[in-house]
Amino acid sequence: MVTFEILSAFVVLVLVTDAFGNVPIVNAMLAEVPAPRRRMVIVRECLIAFATLALFMLFGRKILELMQLSEASLSIAGGIILFMIAIRMVFGNPEGAFGPQPKGEPFIVPLAIPLIAGPSALATVMLMATREPAKLGMWLAALLAAMAFTSLVLLAGESLQRRMGERMVKAIERLMGLILTVVAIEMLLGGIRTFVGGLR
Repeated sequence: MVTFEILSAFVVLVLVTDAFGNVPIVNAMLAEVPAPRRRMVIVRECLIAFATLALFMLFGRKILELMQLSEASLSIAGGIILFMIAIRMVFGNPEGAFGPQPKGEPFIVPLAIPLIAGPSALATVMLMATREPAKLGMWLAALLAAMAFTSLVLLAGESLQRRMGERMVKAIERLMGLILTVVAIEMLLGGIRTFVGGLR
């Protein structure tokens, strides 16, 4: 049961960080950066993204209380944002799910945030922590595994795009977008159920 929950959280986090969808964007963004430096930049940005997501996971409940936000509103807002990003993934967008990105070496923006640790990823980790705080260690383990997977995919980005071809990379992104659409709808429905239940 525990293994299934970690695996399920890992899959959701891999989907919301959209490693495969970010491959062509990162490749284009770092095209002029030398290979050794490119690897350092990717690892650095993935670590920043991981730290950001872990911070929101650990202090998500406190953030909600400070801003006087309910779990239902976070779930509904997260579901809507996730759905919008998933639709862009499914139908494809030459500029990626977050629009056009500048070339050159990035620092925090836009690679770590919002390409990896985007609004949907932040909402997802906060919901994980607020709904089942007792399993925080499990969620952190799933996040660590998901970020390690994302890092490996982005580090192998040039090779993947060359071997698989741009069409295959886009096909994988659209498949992930389709799965992400279901996750978004479930998040949205969960928020609505919580809201309606609170009215009774």
